[in-house]
Amino acid sequence: MLVLNLIEAITNALDVAMDFDKSVVVFGEDVGFEGGVFRATKGLQAKYGEDRCFDSILAESSIIGSGIGMAINGLKPVVEMQFSGFMFPGFNQIVTHAARMRNRSRGLYTVPMVIRMPYGGGVRALEHHSESLEVLFAHTPGLKVVIPSTPYDAKGLLLSAIMDPDPVIFLEPKRIYRAFKQEVPEEIYTIPIGKAKVVKEGMDLTVVAWGAMVKETQKAIEVLEKEGHSIELIDLRTISPIDKATLIQSVQKTGRFAVVHEAAKSYGPGAELITIINEGAFLYLEAPPMRITSVDTIIPLPKGEHHYSPNVELITSELRQVIEY
Repeated sequence: MLVLNLIEAITNALDVAMDFDKSVVVFGEDVGFEGGVFRATKGLQAKYGEDRCFDSILAESSIIGSGIGMAINGLKPVVEMQFSGFMFPGFNQIVTHAARMRNRSRGLYTVPMVIRMPYGGGVRALEHHSESLEVLFAHTPGLKVVIPSTPYDAKGLLLSAIMDPDPVIFLEPKRIYRAFKQEVPEEIYTIPIGKAKVVKEGMDLTVVAWGAMVKETQKAIEVLEKEGHSIELIDLRTISPIDKATLIQSVQKTGRFAVVHEAAKSYGPGAELITIINEGAFLYLEAPPMRITSVDTIIPLPKGEHHYSPNVELITSELRQVIEY
């Protein structure tokens, strides 16, 4: 058993995948010799050679387009966008080609491709480095969207993504890349895409979070439990497809629902989750569902970043309101 942080678990997943399947190739800006801006691909070029782990040109559209061509022709590319905010030049390729190829060809061609992106704030980065854009991908039919919150999940979900026959957007919460370590099996294992995880069971309230917000929500729950409340925490893990059954079953038990996410509020993933609960568990609700999110502005530059995303104090206060409604 290995003891790894989240970034190390991603590196290990890429390593075992490349060792197991010779069709897996890894590329992107500086991912070869340097090992990527966060060193997620460190050592892979030295181990597997420049044909399987290599640097791309500084052009996101070319990176995604090349990956699509490789995937259609039998390879399993894992490409890295240095930051999720840099993906917009390649967004056209993702939406108009990667997501549509199976439908366009009536199943003749698929795109077994993973697009990795560090995402979210919390590291005091520059503009275009800290966005939370999961809803843009989740709204696009043909894409799967995955966000891990622990090292164990990061490895298992990334391996599932690499083995998936369709394109997967793999968003990595960089705030917790090196925040904590966890035991991770050395061998290949997978976690199903589309299955949420009940992190902790409870009876008074269901709270859903993902990525870096899982840890923040856990801290808030600890405060509320000292006040005598019993709260169920679900790590969504997969933004698309959503594990509706687990969410609805939980709310049918607790009667209350809240979602915590780092993306802006309006038209965000929280709205979709609340709709799922209203459609599937409306008669069980004892309080209006609540979104606890970042505000509807561009994420500030470093000096103002701490005012933007939900923190423990805000989450605690908002959850208390739902419980006491």
